[in-house]
Amino acid sequence: MIVLLSVRPGTLEGTMTQDLSPAERYAAARRRAAEQATALAGFREMYDFGLDPFQIEACRALEAGKGVLVAAPTGSGKTIVGEFAVHLALQQGRKCFYTTPIKALSNQKYSDLCRRYGSGKVGLLTGDNSLNADAPVVVMTTEVLRNMLYSGSQTLRGLGYVVMDEVHYLSDRFRGAVWEEVIIHLPDSVTLVSLSATVSNAEEFGDWLDTVRGDTEVIVSEHRPVPLFQHVLAGRRMYDLFEEGEGHRKAVNPDLTRMARLEASRPTYADRRRGRAMREADRERERRQRSRIWTPSRPEVIERLDAEGLLPAITFIFSRAACEAAVQQCLYAGLRLNDEEAREKVRALVEERTASIPPEDLHVLGYYEWLEGLERGIAAHHAGMLPTFKEVVEELFVRGLVKAVFATETLALGINMPARSVVLEKLVKWNGEQHADITPGEYTQLTGRAGRRGIDVEGHAVVLWQRAMNPEQVAGLAGTRTYPLRSSFKPSYNMAVNLVEQFGRHRSRELLETSFAQFQADKSVVGISRQVQRNEEGLAGYRESMTCHLGDFSEYARLRRELKDRETELARQGAAQRRAEAAVALERLKPGDVIHVPTGKYAGLALVLDPGLPAGRSNGHRGFDHHDGPRPLVLTAERQVKRLAAIDFPVPVEALERMRIPKSFNPRSPQSRRDLASALRTKAGHIPPERHRKRRSQAADDREIARLRAALRAHPCHGCNDREDHAR
Repeated sequence: MIVLLSVRPGTLEGTMTQDLSPAERYAAARRRAAEQATALAGFREMYDFGLDPFQIEACRALEAGKGVLVAAPTGSGKTIVGEFAVHLALQQGRKCFYTTPIKALSNQKYSDLCRRYGSGKVGLLTGDNSLNADAPVVVMTTEVLRNMLYSGSQTLRGLGYVVMDEVHYLSDRFRGAVWEEVIIHLPDSVTLVSLSATVSNAEEFGDWLDTVRGDTEVIVSEHRPVPLFQHVLAGRRMYDLFEEGEGHRKAVNPDLTRMARLEASRPTYADRRRGRAMREADRERERRQRSRIWTPSRPEVIERLDAEGLLPAITFIFSRAACEAAVQQCLYAGLRLNDEEAREKVRALVEERTASIPPEDLHVLGYYEWLEGLERGIAAHHAGMLPTFKEVVEELFVRGLVKAVFATETLALGINMPARSVVLEKLVKWNGEQHADITPGEYTQLTGRAGRRGIDVEGHAVVLWQRAMNPEQVAGLAGTRTYPLRSSFKPSYNMAVNLVEQFGRHRSRELLETSFAQFQADKSVVGISRQVQRNEEGLAGYRESMTCHLGDFSEYARLRRELKDRETELARQGAAQRRAEAAVALERLKPGDVIHVPTGKYAGLALVLDPGLPAGRSNGHRGFDHHDGPRPLVLTAERQVKRLAAIDFPVPVEALERMRIPKSFNPRSPQSRRDLASALRTKAGHIPPERHRKRRSQAADDREIARLRAALRAHPCHGCNDREDHAR
């Protein structure tokens, strides 16, 4: 029995030949011949490894004349699709522009394409370099292409494909709008290849691309070729961030949770200064914890990774100066990661690459300190370095001659410097306005450098322990796999001037209305409109269900609602108004006023001895709060001298009579209190009964409430037995 096995797509894999009819075998042969005649077949032969299904699907869509949006994890091989667009352009005699967000990535992609197609067919346009700009394939930063579109550059003639690498960068607050401008203004004849990290709204972004660019196929892959393991390095020990739970569910390592709880319970330096002495058991526990919990230094981290076999490693530090300082710290610590043979290779390559730099300039550039670090296998990488120095670091790292790189986050944007491990010192960075926590998308972009496809079987992301670290927060960053793509498009004056000059006012307005930001806003408006429509349909159903045979129940319900709302409002206003009036009345009191305390333990007649106004407050001043309000000192009819508070006067109080307080009155003397209290009771006998007067506004409110209640009782539906069911 002969079994026919095929690895080519479209064949009948594992099908026995005797099960195929002659027609089926002929059709399979025709399919194989057709596949071999495509551009994709020749392109696949350029690689010594097989393409993944999502790469094949995207390449086939491109060959069919469609635009593509490829959303896949960092390190999964999205750039293969962009390189196929370059291959198609050269095969068809057209141009291809390969755009990147940063110069370092442009320089690296230029070198890669030059090695494959030759320097005569590849050009480079960045702020630093302009090489062979008329070549059929030009690598450039996105801003360069935007400027070409606005100026109507002749270089755009014959353009067939544009590759936008790291297109998710359009959500960047400062530069993201450039990506949208390019997508909107590219000629319709250009096929767009968009390469993005995994985002949760790839279909929404693809719908917008389909609207502004024509037929666009969205290809999403969430498979990461090299598995990534998350760790936290605390002291001398490296903890796994997750542990396997029931049903293969990942849970935060309880050891980390326990450490965070103990760390939070430790007294701070300020606590100890305030004299909070710890018990002996607490001090012993702190000593044990401190022996294994601290933030390791940079040399300690590299030594630990080296001992675990986790080098080469990239340590991300969100500061250029800190990257340089990290290298110096490792040098001072005597760290050496290269043997003598590797040191000689490093020196030979560095001298070759820097031969064109004058010797007098090398000292100014810190060449010798930089070379010392490279020979030991340690280097910094950031945008402030000389381009030649950065390229040397990248090449040495790829060759395995530099094993520890301290880099800023620009290294995470697609540069081909994959490492076995990635270290994050902190989870906070400066975002241009303030220090803010990094987002799940930024965390995944940074840690995505870990794990070299075809070299490593797994990658490792290491977060350094910091005081007050929350393991749950770190797990949230590491566990979020997809992120929404949000537009940062904001039309500027410069953009408006360029658009009006090139396209006119009417066309410029149309272009601005096709932005991704407007597309997302329109979709949200549509969603709100649909919700309003559903609510209106629901209300119509309620109106139908509350129909009453006695009369219009909606009118009865309206009366009930008005009555309840009015009663609630008056109660709220009445309480507030009474408090305010009581406050004003207390401030008007003077020594010798006879008043009636309305509530409290000392309710009844009282004589004001002292109004108790706050310091600096005159009797004519209005307004006070519960903390500094008047606290009158009074003599009660029962001969008690007490200082009252605002809580004893829930309603306004007024002077009923006036009495003269003898100058010889001593509140501490029982005889003085008895004599004055007797005079107060005598005076009270001449006071007529209190007049219960209502304010005119109160009377009007009462009349309104009475009217609503009468209308409610007179309504026909008031006698309906089902009125409560209708109301519900």
